[in-house]
Amino acid sequence: MFKNIFPSVPAPESMLYPGYLNAFPSMANKTVAITGCTSGTGLVLAHICGELGAKVIMLNRTSDRAKKALKQLQNKGIEAQWIPCDLLSFGSVRWASEQLKTFCTNGLDVLCNNAGLMGIPDKATIDGFDEQMQANHLSHFLLTSLIWPLFEIAASKRGEARIVNHSSGARKGRPLETRYLAKNGGNLGGDGFPGMGKWRRYQQSKLANLMFTYALHDQIAQQRPQFAGKIKSLCAHPGPTNSGLQGKTTQSGGTRLLDQYILWTALKRAQSVEDGAMGIARACCEKGVESTDFYGPAVFRHAGPAELLPTERDAASETLLWNESLKSTGLGDFFEPLQVPIK
Repeated sequence: MFKNIFPSVPAPESMLYPGYLNAFPSMANKTVAITGCTSGTGLVLAHICGELGAKVIMLNRTSDRAKKALKQLQNKGIEAQWIPCDLLSFGSVRWASEQLKTFCTNGLDVLCNNAGLMGIPDKATIDGFDEQMQANHLSHFLLTSLIWPLFEIAASKRGEARIVNHSSGARKGRPLETRYLAKNGGNLGGDGFPGMGKWRRYQQSKLANLMFTYALHDQIAQQRPQFAGKIKSLCAHPGPTNSGLQGKTTQSGGTRLLDQYILWTALKRAQSVEDGAMGIARACCEKGVESTDFYGPAVFRHAGPAELLPTERDAASETLLWNESLKSTGLGDFFEPLQVPIK
């Protein structure tokens, strides 16, 4: 095991955050649910939506941090609710989904699938999947399906609803592979020297977030055409951001030289967590967004403004992602096999 040979990197100042805030409209009478919002970009987004007038539902694992984050919002006078939800357990996601249906009888205007794990060892969840893939994608896929009626209620009553997925600059790389979406947790390997396996699994999960966005857009058009353009599927990526996620990588075993190099180079050019949250904030809050819009810094792996980016469609990966996710989560009902021509 290597020691942490790099010094800590101070958190950068926020440069872009105030300007964005002034441009966002009121979110009064709207309800926003956010996964993974005890800290980092998710907590920033919770504060933004709450201060704009939305009711905020925080989907976090049970912890003192979850209670503290809830109290922060409530102390500002924000209407906030915490629903315990552990994305490493499909059972927990199903329970949280039922709670959401109870609390959101007037519909859900925005779901931000924000939570994520980064660069952790090859371990299986209780359901048998890779921890990064289940936390970052599969559980969000399941959650979105289980609470689907809430989006239809919001779109019918207030004109639109949004599902916002959080990807990463690390999505670049290999196309999606079936084995990362299947019950192969703990058997995907790559934790030995030099330790690229954890980063490949992360890349696949972050690519899955973007492919889910596009596939969901197509699925709405095919299966719920009356909601096409009303229930919007969007995505964002933060660019290099000092969000605290890097520390979790180290805590989970990210002490190899390769890990330290990757984390150090990312933090060296990282922007503040507030600036890094502007991609998901635009997707969740901005007027006039369109389904499949993708926001984030324009330059790969570099910090910068959350701009509207070109789409990155890949019909083969989208179809694979959708159909394998259906198998892994055991879904049916609205989420049906996707038929997209493979070019």
